Amino acid sequence: MGKIKAIIFDLDNTLIDFMKMKEEAARSAIRAMIKVGLKADESDAYKKFMITYKRLGIESQNAFQEFLKSEVGRIDEKMLAAAINAYLKTKDSFMKPYPNVKPGLRNLKSKGIKLVIVTDAPKVKAYQRLLAMDIEKYFDFVIGFEDSKEKKKRELPFRIAIEKLNLNPADIMAVGDSIKRDVIPARKLDMISVFAKYGSSEKVEKIKPDFEINDFSEILKFV
Repeated sequence: MGKIKAIIFDLDNTLIDFMKMKEEAARSAIRAMIKVGLKADESDAYKKFMITYKRLGIESQNAFQEFLKSEVGRIDEKMLAAAINAYLKTKDSFMKPYPNVKPGLRNLKSKGIKLVIVTDAPKVKAYQRLLAMDIEKYFDFVIGFEDSKEKKKRELPFRIAIEKLNLNPADIMAVGDSIKRDVIPARKLDMISVFAKYGSSEKVEKIKPDFEINDFSEILKFV
């Protein structure tokens, strides 16, 4: 392996425990709705809401509205407001990077390595998370869904990042929590693939990453 000149990072479940943040925020929202009148068992309502959320897409802006329509037959404005307030408050409290992300990024940047985000999330939401965690300053640029209109598993977002970096793919490392969305595209494009096991529930089977890490700090041993 030659000298690494750039690292492309996934964002959710690689730099931030995204699903924990979403799940805790959703639980708070359900409790808030029940407090102002929703007649439901908290556990059952949470399960139903998460099914709705995942059906609409985890970045959906209409999940609470759709949930209320199914549960009470209409959008109850008081319940909706309670849910949004509780969701945002809890989400903000869980908007923290994984352990060792901040010092790790600082160390990588000090070595002159270009750092990039490639995410399936909309770019504004990506920047919201990066700014909230105070790590935006470490990244040279962000590639979001609107830059390619394609998901990462289709490779185009990575191709755009490689072109913008103007580097040989062999000198670029791609780090992410998904085999399909991160490891496979990276390998197809001849980048060095690193599987962030700490943020994933996936099992590595047929397609093997070049490296696996159990903590963000382990990236430093490759550079």
